[in-house]
Amino acid sequence: MAAVPGRRAPRGAAELGRAGEKAAARLLRSLGYEVVGAGFVARRGEIDLICRRRDELVVVEVKTRSGDWFGTPLEAVGLKKRRALNAAVAEFRALAGWRGPIRFAVVAVMVRPDGGLEAELIDDAF
Repeated sequence: MAAVPGRRAPRGAAELGRAGEKAAARLLRSLGYEVVGAGFVARRGEIDLICRRRDELVVVEVKTRSGDWFGTPLEAVGLKKRRALNAAVAEFRALAGWRGPIRFAVVAVMVRPDGGLEAELIDDAF
């Protein structure tokens, strides 16, 4: 995991999620991804971040956790979430007219003991 510069982690769940998405976007940009969209809401799911890298579209699920007592961030992306993401991607593809390849990634964001954030990219997550 890489430390992500920024403010300390907020305390509320919604604020923590937004901070995690911002940290994920910073990490992805530092790795050469272009963030082209965020928070795409479809009928049956939501896409946290939509990125481009070369000729591919990368759909990124961001999972932020303050601890692992409910499992790791990657463990939170189960079958139900994957199905919802696939449905959202199908809708996005139709609306955007995207014909190229699409792959999935997860950015796991954890709150460090000092309150900072660490993010890890799991490329081709599923």
